[in-house]
Amino acid sequence: MRLVCHGAARGVTGSCHLLEAGGRRVLVDCGLFQGGDGIEEANRRPFGFDPATVDALLLTHAHLDHCGRLPLLVREGFRGEVIATAATRDLARLVLLDAAHLQEAEAAWRARKAARRGRRPPPGPLYGLLDVLEAMDRFGRIARYGEPLEVLPGLRATFHDAGHILGSAFLVLEHGGRRVAFSGDLGSPGHPVLRDPEPAPAVDAVVMESTYGDRRHRPLADSVAELVEVVDRTLRGGGNVVVPSFALERAQELLYFLREAVEDGRLPAAMPVFLDSPMAIAATEVFRRHPECYDREARALLEAGRDPFRLPGLRATRETADSMAINQIRGGAVIIAGSGMCTGGRVLHHLRHNLWRRECAVVLVGFAAEGTLARRLVDGARRVRILGEDIPVRASIHTINGFSAHADRAELAAWHAGARARRTVLVHGETRAMEALAARLGGGVVCPREGEPVPLALADPAAGLRADGGRPGCR
Repeated sequence: MRLVCHGAARGVTGSCHLLEAGGRRVLVDCGLFQGGDGIEEANRRPFGFDPATVDALLLTHAHLDHCGRLPLLVREGFRGEVIATAATRDLARLVLLDAAHLQEAEAAWRARKAARRGRRPPPGPLYGLLDVLEAMDRFGRIARYGEPLEVLPGLRATFHDAGHILGSAFLVLEHGGRRVAFSGDLGSPGHPVLRDPEPAPAVDAVVMESTYGDRRHRPLADSVAELVEVVDRTLRGGGNVVVPSFALERAQELLYFLREAVEDGRLPAAMPVFLDSPMAIAATEVFRRHPECYDREARALLEAGRDPFRLPGLRATRETADSMAINQIRGGAVIIAGSGMCTGGRVLHHLRHNLWRRECAVVLVGFAAEGTLARRLVDGARRVRILGEDIPVRASIHTINGFSAHADRAELAAWHAGARARRTVLVHGETRAMEALAARLGGGVVCPREGEPVPLALADPAAGLRADGGRPGCR
């Protein structure tokens, strides 16, 4: 068995891992690169392999950095089967259609701008709506947690609940007596909507994310308490609270906790909460259709006839005009909008109207990759550029990382210990996080660069690939 990482290699986004076994080729995830400079060029460059030679694609979950290049893969010749859980299939359709719509709109705007200035037309969208529809035709069998599935003759895959977002999975692939686990993105235990990640079974090798490999999360209860306190104080002070949020899982969890705070009397029932993201609104509907993924707390609410995500002041804004109208509200509103890293979407307009106001607050509840606007806010920038305008940062900025849908350093190490793997390949993390996790996990760890082959058969855990000319590891 041989692995080549064509994305998320010493980086956080663009997960795309090609496994070769018995003359067949299977891809695990095919995501977009996101955040930072040069991202468009990275997404437009060749895959590093011929998509027509790939026999199957296994999706761990529906985040754009794990499924977002699927339409390109199909357009470039992939004719194999896409296998995912039912919830991942439903969410992937939303995510990809939304991405195509945004790309087509952005390309049209750039073309108009170039024409006005008499310049050459810029490149078109990365892919369009028709490309997404063709990609969705490649989806085949539905994977069910814990049920082995023969992907190809001699190659078996089992999907296990990763507890990251709705339908997320880590995979165990078996071929020729060897077992390799792909973690996808692992969730953090103890959240009330989704089940905790399943323990890792024993495998020979593991390909593992390292997003938070260098830090611990705050306790979730403390994070919820801080969120409620920030919202209450800001609303009493006459300001708005802007929450940049990922549309999948994070938005739904925020609604869950705000509903609890209203029901407990910690926040006013009349408080207007705007879910200003068409994709988050649609994703919440998908959540309601897949209670099989819920933890016991959320399932108990459903069984009692209650909606876990609905609170009295919730207003879902699908139309652009309704979104624009929110910015006429000077104070007293909670605005949840995408994107989570502030790389685009409606949240940019809300930040533009609220970031310069001292009475307002911005609450960052997710991972912020290097080079993104969210990361600049986290790092304390005093001025930022939004939609071509320099905006002073006067609102209070709150980073609450206890809501993270990713496992932290200790949780990653505990999951890894259960796998008892002699070869560990770290992916999907910034260099600092990878190095810290590699040091914690010990021998047999490598952090390959993009396009670098990794042999997964290992007789001696201290031998094998030397990722950068030195001993196995990230340095």
